Amino acid sequence: MSVVPAPVSRRVSWLPGGLAAALVVAFVVAPRWLAGGEFGGQSDLAAALREAFTGYWDAGGRNLPPDLQRVVDYWFRYHVAKGLIAALLLVVLVALGRVIWTAFRRADGTGRRTALAATGVSVGLLAAVALVAVLANVQGAAAPFSSLLPMLTGGHDAGLAGALAQIRGQLAGAPDGRTPPLDAMVGDFARYHLVMAVLAAVVAVVLLAVGVVLARAFARSRGRRGHGVAGGLAVLGAVAFAVVAVANTGTAAHPAPALLAFFQGGW
Repeated sequence: MSVVPAPVSRRVSWLPGGLAAALVVAFVVAPRWLAGGEFGGQSDLAAALREAFTGYWDAGGRNLPPDLQRVVDYWFRYHVAKGLIAALLLVVLVALGRVIWTAFRRADGTGRRTALAATGVSVGLLAAVALVAVLANVQGAAAPFSSLLPMLTGGHDAGLAGALAQIRGQLAGAPDGRTPPLDAMVGDFARYHLVMAVLAAVVAVVLLAVGVVLARAFARSRGRRGHGVAGGLAVLGAVAFAVVAVANTGTAAHPAPALLAFFQGGW
C-alpha cells in the first residue's frame, strides 16, 4: 500500500508543470491565429494600421473608417486571446505553486528543500509575469486603438509623418483646437489608463490582504520562514501595484499631456 501513492503523487505534480509549459508556448504562438490570422505578422499589421490611420486623420471624422476598424477589431481579439491564455497560465502556476509548497513542507533534507525552494521562486516569478500579462491584455482589449499607437511611431511614410506632426501641434495647443479624430484618441487614451488604474488597485488590495493573512500565519507558526518571506513579497507587490494605480490614475485624469509625451518619444 505504501508504494502506490508515490508515483501517483509524482504524476500529479508533473501535470501542472506540463500544462504551464504548453500554455507558455500557446501564449507566444496561438493569439495571432485565434484572432483570425488576418495579418501575416507584426510588420503587416503595422503597415495596415499606418495606412488606415493616415486616411482616418485626413478624413477628419471621429468614427473609425472600416479599414481602421478592421485593424482595431483584430487587435481586440488578439488581446482577448492572449489574456485568456495568460489567465489559464496563472491558474496553472498557482496550482503548481501549491504542489511545490506542500512538497517543501514535507521534504526531509536540506538539499531537497533547497531545490524545492528554488523551483518555487521560479514558479512565483513566472506567475508574476503571467499576472502582468493578464492585466496588460485586459487593458489592451478595453482600449485596442490606444494599444496600437506604438506601431504608428516607427513608420517613414510622409503622409503619416505629417499627421503625427499635426497631432503633436494640436496636443501642445488649446483643447478647443483639436480635431474630432484627436478628441477620440485622447478619450480612448484616458480609458486605456483608467482600466489599468482600476486593475492595479484591485490587485494591490488583494496582495495586501494575502500579505496580512501570511503574516498572521507566520506569527502563529513560530518562525516558519516560508510564510514570512511570501507575506513580505505580497506586501511589496501591493506597494508596486499601488504605485502603478496612482500613476495611471493621473494619466487618465490628464491624458492629453501624456499622449503628447508619447508622440514626442518621452512616454
